[in-house]
Amino acid sequence: MDVLNWLFNAQIAIGDQHILWREVLGNVFGLASALGGMRRKIWAWPVGIVGNVMLFTVFLGAVFGTPNPVNLLGQAGRQVMFIAVSIYGWVRWKQAQNSDGVAVDPRWASNKERVFLVVALVGGTAILTPIFTALGSYSPQWADAWIFMGSLLATYGMAKGWVEFWLVWIAVDIVGVPLLVSAGYYASAFMYVFYGGFTLVGFIVWARVRRAENLAAAAGTVLVP
Repeated sequence: MDVLNWLFNAQIAIGDQHILWREVLGNVFGLASALGGMRRKIWAWPVGIVGNVMLFTVFLGAVFGTPNPVNLLGQAGRQVMFIAVSIYGWVRWKQAQNSDGVAVDPRWASNKERVFLVVALVGGTAILTPIFTALGSYSPQWADAWIFMGSLLATYGMAKGWVEFWLVWIAVDIVGVPLLVSAGYYASAFMYVFYGGFTLVGFIVWARVRRAENLAAAAGTVLVP
């Protein structure tokens, strides 16, 4: 109970700003999950879920009485979405795991799947923006909606093994950094900047794995991860 009380109330004071340890730790778990995803390890999913639970309470600042009384409904809602999609990804990768512990073979999305990603991202943002506005989410609501939809699609793409899911994360980060800074969530904004570079590396890693597997298949050999 003492640990839970500390986790819920502990803060870092930087000048006149206060950052919750939950926000820092939630993002650290998220980064660890991204690292596991880049390495195609199943543990990436449960680690990410722990971070999602922490960040859910952070982004409902007005509800949980945190030092930053701002509700980012898209950010909070996407934590719930993350948990649901992560369970799907966890099961899917578990079924595909090989003897070396690698859980997915990256592949490029088809043209139809790419169109789906773009249409779903733009269309979903347009649909969610007035909903988030009516619910009183932080302005600009379209940015919160964009982050929500992008996060949903990126997580789904990771579960499917699409290399392009890393690019969707970059699109999320570009919008997420200025929104989080304006809302006062500095730890999360900093992590988004870091994620931007990390996701670019992840994209390169997965693309190289896909290329190596294509070359191995063309040569009639079996690629050992």
